[in-house]
Amino acid sequence: MIYAGILAGGIGKRMGKTELPKQFLTITEKPIIINTLEQFVINSNVDKVIVAVPENWLNYTIDLIKEYKYSDKIEITCGGKDRNDTIMQICKYIEEKFGLKDDDIIITHDAVRPFLTQRIINDNIEACKQYGATDTVIQATDTIVESVDKELISNIPNREYMYQGQTPQSFKIKELMNIYNELTEDEKNILTDACKIYAIKNKNVKLVKGEIYNIKITTQYDLKLAKMMVKIKGEEDA
Repeated sequence: MIYAGILAGGIGKRMGKTELPKQFLTITEKPIIINTLEQFVINSNVDKVIVAVPENWLNYTIDLIKEYKYSDKIEITCGGKDRNDTIMQICKYIEEKFGLKDDDIIITHDAVRPFLTQRIINDNIEACKQYGATDTVIQATDTIVESVDKELISNIPNREYMYQGQTPQSFKIKELMNIYNELTEDEKNILTDACKIYAIKNKNVKLVKGEIYNIKITTQYDLKLAKMMVKIKGEEDA
């Protein structure tokens, strides 16, 4: 089975004061999260879509999904205390409701990245089948500057080897759960990215080519940019 795990557990502090968490704001006539979910709903390779949201927004999300008549393929659960914990909550939900096989895959994706493509989803699936873990990335175009003390440059790595991480990130579910459960509590608190867990455990993660427009909407600027992208696409399609 191939599952999509949609990470919508945040409240969007960087978005500023809004009536709704960022994933429920609109960029078209639909909320951001609905635009994202549609990409997985229409993909015939994805069997189920599990959405993890804050507990106090659970009923709101259920009603929203019903409004757009996606309830047959989409299921809702509560998110965890952080990103990786939310992924684990989704994995446990899958295990308890559907059981787990060795080749089951989870495609984890930010609810606020609505511009992903079918190509990206399918490339994640194929690469994950072969390698067991994937990370969607784009080549870094700007010079990357490292500063350990946030005051002075400590390193400028070779840009040729630098990539900017996006999502989806995809994993064989059983292996992901086993690796995560081997971490100490300190490691769980420090390792906020699932692919970084694989890296420190010397596990291979296959790079999947992303797209520069596969942006994450986290600030008011991002929201304005996303609306402009939708407007331009509409004009091009007209």
